[in-house]
Amino acid sequence: MVVPSWKATASIHHLPGGTPMTADLTRPRPPAPTGLLPTAPTFTLTSADLTEQGRIPDIFTGVHDNVSPALSWSGFPEQTQSFVVSCFDPDAPTMSGWWHWTIVDLDASVTSLERGAGASDLQLDGAAFHLAGDSGDHAWFGPYPPAGDGDHRYVFTVSALDVDTLGLDDEASPAKAAFTLAPHCIARATLTATYSVPGEPGAAVFLRDGK
Repeated sequence: MVVPSWKATASIHHLPGGTPMTADLTRPRPPAPTGLLPTAPTFTLTSADLTEQGRIPDIFTGVHDNVSPALSWSGFPEQTQSFVVSCFDPDAPTMSGWWHWTIVDLDASVTSLERGAGASDLQLDGAAFHLAGDSGDHAWFGPYPPAGDGDHRYVFTVSALDVDTLGLDDEASPAKAAFTLAPHCIARATLTATYSVPGEPGAAVFLRDGK
């Protein structure tokens, strides 16, 4: 199990990391991030642990055991030379969402990640490696939304690239990886699941749809 650098026990009165929540986080729900990306052909991404639009089991969250889920993909172009795997939360209360997981330079022969593969680079094949997510960890960091925020979406994406490496080092940010891969992405697969942490009983959630 990965122990995140700022992991703390969930509380209905605190944000992740134990910071007391005193501000009103009410805000509109952002659009789906995949709709803002350059158009690309699609292929299939599935998981033995997750379902499309389903709730993420606690074992995979930063609130609990923080184990990365299993992923498997198929139907990508024959000319694929590498993959980038990521998980992004567009609903975090920031202007840039929250990156939970980014693996780059995954060889085109790799078509799945076992449960727990996000623990460290030692679980990855070949030259693949993790970039530090917004938690600061070079590993998977599972969902840990603010209590009472409502369902956050966690967008798992596998990007098929026409290059075997992005030429990044492990100090690069996930945002830099996303920018660098854009002109090399020849196909994309996504799976979106959700997670929430309960807030005060009877209180309205902060994320508001359609406003």
